[in-house]
Amino acid sequence: MISSQLLAYVAVLVFCTFQARSLETFIAAVYEHAVILPNATLTPVSREEALLLMNRNLDLLEGAIASAAKQGAHIIVTPEDGVYGWNFSRDTLYPYLEDIPDPEVNWIPCNNPHRFGHTPVQERLSCLAKDNSIYIVANFGDKKPCNASDPECPPDGRYQYNTDVVFDAQGKLVARYHKQNLFMGEDQFNAPKEPEVVTFNTTFGKFGIFTCFDILFYDPAVTLVTDFQVDTILFPTAWMNVLPHLSAIEFHSAWAMGMGVNFLASNIHYPSMKMTGSGIYAPDSPRAFHYDMKTEEGKLLLSQLDSHPHHPAVVNWTSFASGVKTLSTGNQEFNSTVFFDEFTFLELTEVTGNYTVCQKALCCHLSYKMSEKRSDEVYALGAFDGLHTVEGSYYLQVCTLLKCRTTDLHTCGDSVETASTRFDTFSLSGTFGTQHVFPEVLLSEIQLAPGEFQVSSDGRLFSLQPPSGPVLTVTLYGRLYEKDQVSDASSDLTARALRVMLIVLIPIGFSLSW
Repeated sequence: MISSQLLAYVAVLVFCTFQARSLETFIAAVYEHAVILPNATLTPVSREEALLLMNRNLDLLEGAIASAAKQGAHIIVTPEDGVYGWNFSRDTLYPYLEDIPDPEVNWIPCNNPHRFGHTPVQERLSCLAKDNSIYIVANFGDKKPCNASDPECPPDGRYQYNTDVVFDAQGKLVARYHKQNLFMGEDQFNAPKEPEVVTFNTTFGKFGIFTCFDILFYDPAVTLVTDFQVDTILFPTAWMNVLPHLSAIEFHSAWAMGMGVNFLASNIHYPSMKMTGSGIYAPDSPRAFHYDMKTEEGKLLLSQLDSHPHHPAVVNWTSFASGVKTLSTGNQEFNSTVFFDEFTFLELTEVTGNYTVCQKALCCHLSYKMSEKRSDEVYALGAFDGLHTVEGSYYLQVCTLLKCRTTDLHTCGDSVETASTRFDTFSLSGTFGTQHVFPEVLLSEIQLAPGEFQVSSDGRLFSLQPPSGPVLTVTLYGRLYEKDQVSDASSDLTARALRVMLIVLIPIGFSLSW
């Protein structure tokens, strides 16, 4: 009887202690890293040469980590490829890899560096976390030997994984994630046989992690939120910006809002390959973001976040749009291409109006008022309902208000970075066949609009005030994950043809990590 009472007392004491230590808010940091790349080579360098390069990058990361810790950060995210760069074959990558164990082994590399062989990168990251009392998220390569008993074992006898690791504030390895959805050209890596869903708990919330191209697919990204109820996503990335809908800060902030989670995105800084754009995003609004195509320097961002963010009300994405009566505007529809997808468009010809455009099952509705209708700029309302098949296969439903590159309607959908037209109001909705819709608002000079728009429970993306800058795009970006399978051979051929073209570009410095 006494022992059971004692156990109950201890349990309550532990629970109360944990509750007392739990933080309602925390300071997050992300670092956009100007990576030092290796010299292009067709033959592997020595392990010593590989370590020299990795330590040069780790020196830069160390400065950012120490600075973040001094400013009170609890966790810092560093980018995909941030330790050694990209453009490797399987053989030339191998000297950079380490054996990264399952975190269940309960290991602090800083205290016991040789437990799993020669692991100097893990040792240094662990010591940086321990010495600065901060969680560190980093990305580099894991190697795992295999043999003929495994029918999927690669010919070189090993698996190589694009891997995220997390070390806690004591330097302990607490998470390891192998990237599932490899981008085109990542032939130096293997995908895990099954998607890995990786989470860990802290006193400032429950965290999940995935990498770059994973964000466009259901597993593990959506699963982490819907099935494992994480509070915050950690997102190392090497993201190449694709306008008008897939610039880093634009899409990553939209994903945070659409999924109702905190999102910490750390990108590589390499402007010559359109790689920039990092941020700290809450479900209601971006808290800090960085986009810089002009300098060659890295950037540290910090912001306070709620440990357990308030989840927004469930949105019925068809509620409002399905009740809108389609009225003829007299404008003729036209087709134009947005990132290889053929959209159906209507030109906005008046300073104010209500427009509807449809493609297949998707109808998009827009109400708007411009401050003025300029003769030198054209805006259009577009709809796309179909399978995207270039640089990956994924089914989209997209409603978009966007600025065309010129007054030629065939440039609607081209990349545009600046605008002059200001909108007083906008309201965009669509008859989406999915609950996974990501709301984007992007302003001139690739800027976000924190606190200037909202999503209603009936599926409208609308302005709360006149946007603070001219509008580039207002978009509802929907994903129908269940329809991702390639539906015909021609789309597969298109993807393979582009793949060959991109691989040819690797020697001249074209990045294929996403």
